[in-house]
Amino acid sequence: MNAIKLALAAGFICLAAPQAFAEDTMGTMTMMKAGQVTAIMPDGHMGTMMPDAKMSSEMMKSAKPIKHCMMMMTDAKGKAYMIDTSTKKAQAECEKMAM
Repeated sequence: MNAIKLALAAGFICLAAPQAFAEDTMGTMTMMKAGQVTAIMPDGHMGTMMPDAKMSSEMMKSAKPIKHCMMMMTDAKGKAYMIDTSTKKAQAECEKMAM
């Protein structure tokens, strides 16, 4: 009986381990909410806000739609970079990451 309990516990640990490692390497992906504004600073920190209707209307005057997948990354010192995703290969990698 103890062997069965031990085998079940080991099975659950084995099922959970790949998910834990995947979270370490890929991070969490979320969708922006309708009307949400996200700011990315050069040092890599980010912030979001939900502007009121007047502020949102003003921001939309200078906004442009995103035409393709975009990627950002930080270096070892924390400086943020935007990755060029204009090639088909880079687009495929970007879309794969976003799925």
